[in-house]
Amino acid sequence: MSFVLILVIWWLFLLAYPDIGPIIGRTPADVFEFLFTDPDPKVARDRIFDNLWITLTDAAIGFVAGMLAAVVVAAIFVESRPAAQTFMPIAMLLRSVPLVAMTPLITVIVGRGVAVVAVMGGIVVFFPALVMIMTGLANAPRQIGDVISVYGGGRWTALRRSAIPSAVPSLFSAAKVSVPGALIGATVAEWLGTNKGLGASLQQALPSAAYDELWASVLVITVSSIVIYAVVGVIETVVLSQMGMRQT
Repeated sequence: MSFVLILVIWWLFLLAYPDIGPIIGRTPADVFEFLFTDPDPKVARDRIFDNLWITLTDAAIGFVAGMLAAVVVAAIFVESRPAAQTFMPIAMLLRSVPLVAMTPLITVIVGRGVAVVAVMGGIVVFFPALVMIMTGLANAPRQIGDVISVYGGGRWTALRRSAIPSAVPSLFSAAKVSVPGALIGATVAEWLGTNKGLGASLQQALPSAAYDELWASVLVITVSSIVIYAVVGVIETVVLSQMGMRQT
């Protein structure tokens, strides 16, 4: 249904902007011909899917970096209110800076390799995940924390034994929200940093007027985002079922 909705929005967009014209505005049928029925579609498919694999790898690096940083920082903020009050405004201020504006500076600092991919993807993933994970940790059942305290457990024991397991639904919600963000961070990093993957191919397609490849690349990365989102949702359902938690 998501894929059908994308095609409908795509078609309505072209109808709403007739000035785009058929040369630039490719329809779903044009992209299908480019990928499957043109004289040599395998070359086009191989090029796009090779770049997609690079982008997915870059997105995975950014996703893991951002989620790990969000879990660690959220735990620190929940256990230390002064730290949260001090650094949370700074984090929100950095979040308001456009990612494209930060990319050249980040590239100068960390270079054009894996580091820039991890930083760019991590920035996009980190901030929404931080807020959602903090909410999940803060809403841990107080009764369980009291029991741990009575038996001699400290704050970090309560965090490990109570807050983190209780925050698993929030962790999965953050993961689902962060999947599209990780892909965005990866494409921006490739566009302005590494010059590899779909981010670079999208940039190169415009001056070369490769509009079929441009639209096909956008379609492929959008569908990939939906598929990964669905996979995370399936994993969430299985894990919460095993933990005895009903998905809300």
